[in-house]
Amino acid sequence: MPTLIFGHKNPDTDSVTSAIAFSYLKNKLGNHTLPCILGNLNKESSFVLDYFGVSVPVLLKNVKIQLRDLDYDKVEGISPKASILHAYKLMEENNLKTLPIVDEEGRLAGIVTMKDIAMGLIKGDFYQLESSLENIAKDLKGEILVDGAKEIQGRIKVMAFYHESIRGTLNQEDIIIVGDRYGIIENAIESRVKLIIVTGGKALPNQYIHTAKEKGVSIIEVSMDTFTTSKLINQCNYIASIMKIQGIIQFNEDEYLEEVKDELINTAFRNFPVIDHEQRFLGFIGRRHIINPKKKKVILVDHNEYAQSAEGLSEADILEIVDHHKIGDISTSMPISFRNMPVGSTCTIVYHLFQESREEIPKEIAGLLLSGIISDTLLLKSPTTTDWDKTAVEELNKLLELDLETYSMEMFKAGTSLEGYSIEEVFYKDFKEFQLEGVKVGIGQVFTLDIEDVFNRKEQFIDFIGRVHHHNNYYLTLLVITDILNNGSYLLYQCMNLSLLVVAFDVEPVQGIFVPDTVSRKKQILPKLSDALKMLK
Repeated sequence: MPTLIFGHKNPDTDSVTSAIAFSYLKNKLGNHTLPCILGNLNKESSFVLDYFGVSVPVLLKNVKIQLRDLDYDKVEGISPKASILHAYKLMEENNLKTLPIVDEEGRLAGIVTMKDIAMGLIKGDFYQLESSLENIAKDLKGEILVDGAKEIQGRIKVMAFYHESIRGTLNQEDIIIVGDRYGIIENAIESRVKLIIVTGGKALPNQYIHTAKEKGVSIIEVSMDTFTTSKLINQCNYIASIMKIQGIIQFNEDEYLEEVKDELINTAFRNFPVIDHEQRFLGFIGRRHIINPKKKKVILVDHNEYAQSAEGLSEADILEIVDHHKIGDISTSMPISFRNMPVGSTCTIVYHLFQESREEIPKEIAGLLLSGIISDTLLLKSPTTTDWDKTAVEELNKLLELDLETYSMEMFKAGTSLEGYSIEEVFYKDFKEFQLEGVKVGIGQVFTLDIEDVFNRKEQFIDFIGRVHHHNNYYLTLLVITDILNNGSYLLYQCMNLSLLVVAFDVEPVQGIFVPDTVSRKKQILPKLSDALKMLK
């Protein structure tokens, strides 16, 4: 199973591109990783991936433990037309208590246990046989002398009588077990019985074989005696005759452990079938498999807080974090590699990891890294920009030879268009939840060149923000509409104390107020809010 590399929820370009680039680097260094995203791509990210011809990462719902993650028992199924004796021997040889019965496509048809086989021997119909000629010959270690029919179904009769005594009693549905009593064999052939099993291992005269072929009567010759043959014959029945098909509790491999754990623990069965979406049998799961479940292995980029990460992260093994934000609340049970740098973009860190490992950066990966830095630093104009970011952009563009101004404006234009976005989609375009000075705040930010579109729907935005605010019990719910050209942001909000905005941004608490020279949530908005909360305590 590959290690999953992903950024935060509501992925932005830095989050997406850093995950792809870091996955590429890890794989070049001998790891097996897969880049993922936790939400749909925004328009800017789509533009970047299309521009450099890179596939969209896998969309990841969560990292909860699924049954597919567990080391359950992989058991090969058998056909419903396998014999009971074959099933028993297979279970005995492999120390199996339960055996899956599957059709030609591998779909689960039923299950059989040792108890089912035992009860079949005690309570079964000892006189009825339905099987294949091949099964019978194999199970009885015999030889097919006449192949009159592939499928055998009929009533079993053991012939221990004088041949004149049975005359007129045989019919085409009979299966005869007999020794070297040629009178009975001749009578059985004339009666066109379904099958004759000749015991004792003595060669049958050719005249009977020839006549049986003419009449279409199957003959099997076995070396064992009549008593042993009659004792084993009903075990040659198809396993389908005793398999369970009703009341089978089964689970899909994609089901989550937390959802099925109680049923696994509190149900009397020892083994539960695991299937895929097409009902194909995969294996058996039991209580012992959930004691130390195998967790998904993950690497986080561009975030290090539970609220911003994949659902179920506490159930995963975090192997590594690469981020440029403040230290969050994620904890691990073991030491991990945690690369955290005060730079403008996670892609800048990933670029330097390439340098440290001395791995060559292909053009498409260079394009992704460059785009991530440009996006997060607003083409190196954001206050979060560092010399590390500038150097990375300069070196990466030596490989690409792009006109940075032109490319950046095309990227921003594609990414900031709000056409077709609903109120909710705009608000959650880049939304994050934070704990600041003991209170919970939610801040969404949207970069756009189309400020007018937002203010045409201002009242709708305010109403939606109010609902989010009360539903999540936030102290502050804030939508930051950043004007790239004018290097500032407009604020729409709901707040438990409007003085917070006054103290933080030195503005009147008016909906839609413009805050100049404020474009960075991380470097400007969060620190100002944190300082203001301290002052207001």
